Amino acid sequence: MGMFGSINIASSGLTAQRLRQDVIANNIANATTTRTPDGGPFRRSRVILRPRVDQPYWRSPFTPARLDNGVGNGVRVVEVQEDYDSDLRLVWDPEHPDAIKSGPRAGYVEMPNVDIVKEMVDMIAASRSYEANIAVINGAKAMFQQAVNIAR
Repeated sequence: MGMFGSINIASSGLTAQRLRQDVIANNIANATTTRTPDGGPFRRSRVILRPRVDQPYWRSPFTPARLDNGVGNGVRVVEVQEDYDSDLRLVWDPEHPDAIKSGPRAGYVEMPNVDIVKEMVDMIAASRSYEANIAVINGAKAMFQQAVNIAR
């Protein structure tokens, strides 16, 4: 890993967590949206993250292969997908323009599958991850500065 490897890894985490915070904010903003351009209520979105393994890394000749998980290269966003696994909430409001007109669910409105409490917990987790990546960058900067001071 090069001199700036830890900063590159942390910066990939910053980018991913920032996107995650944006998606969560969009979910919260659309928690009561019953009609989208695609039709139907808003569906909660979620960010899918995976490790970034597209770069080769140096392996220590002394580490057994079964113990070597490789050097991390950061994280990448695979996709932002809509959550079709959880059910939409049904709210009784027969006067609503988007209320179901006939059938056993007549008078109910399909509301988005956004749970504000869950979104806030996810927002706090993303915020803490963002702060942790900033701490890594600040630590790396401090180490580089100390190395420069020692070299003087």
